[in-house]
Amino acid sequence: MKKHLRLLAAQLFAMALVITVFSSPAHADTTSDAQLAAEWQTAWDTYKFYDCTPPLPGSGRSRATSSISITINAPAAKVFPAYSNINNHVGMHSFLKRVVTHKDWFQYGKRHINFTAVEEIPYEGAIVTSNTHAQQRINADDLYYETDTWSLPGVVTHQKIVFTKLAGGKTKVTEYLTFDADTSLIDFVVANGVASHEVTQAGLKQAIESGSI
Repeated sequence: MKKHLRLLAAQLFAMALVITVFSSPAHADTTSDAQLAAEWQTAWDTYKFYDCTPPLPGSGRSRATSSISITINAPAAKVFPAYSNINNHVGMHSFLKRVVTHKDWFQYGKRHINFTAVEEIPYEGAIVTSNTHAQQRINADDLYYETDTWSLPGVVTHQKIVFTKLAGGKTKVTEYLTFDADTSLIDFVVANGVASHEVTQAGLKQAIESGSI
C-alpha cells in the first residue's frame, strides 16, 4: 500500500511539474536572465517562499525535515567558500545546468544572493526545464549559510548548511533541510530532495578534495 502511494505521488508530482512548466509562458532554457529575474520577483512576492511559518492545518500542505552530513578532507577555510558558492554546484548534479544571479549584496554582516537555478529534467523522452528561485544568506564568520527556494509545483525548501571544524584539518558539513509541499507530494519531494542533495554533497567533496574547485 505504501509503495502504491509513493508511486502515485511520484506520478502526480511529475504530471504537476509538466503541466505547470509547459503552461508557463517562459518554460524553455532560452529564457533570458531578465525574464528569470521577473519570475524570481513574482515568486518572492506571491508565494513568500522565505517564510518559515509551517503550513496551516487544513491547508492541504505538509512540512517534513531531514538532515544529511558529509566529512571533507580539507580545512574549513577552503571548504566553506567553495561549498557555499552556488556556481560550484553546477555539474555536481546532472539536472542543474546553470545559475543566474539577480542580486548580490551585504546586510547585517551577511552576504545575500538572489538567484535562479535552471534544471533540465528528463521526462518520458522529453526535457522539462524547471526554474528554482532562491535566496542565499551567507554568514562566513560563523561558518554557515541559509538558502530558501521555491519551485513548481509549489515546493518550498528551507536549508541551513553548517560547517564544523574537525581534527586533522577536516570539515564536517551538515545540511538541515525543511520541505513544504502539497500533502499528496511531500514524501516524494523529501525523498528526491534529499537524494539530490546527497549527490551534490558527494560531488562537492570530490571536487574540493581533488583541488578542482
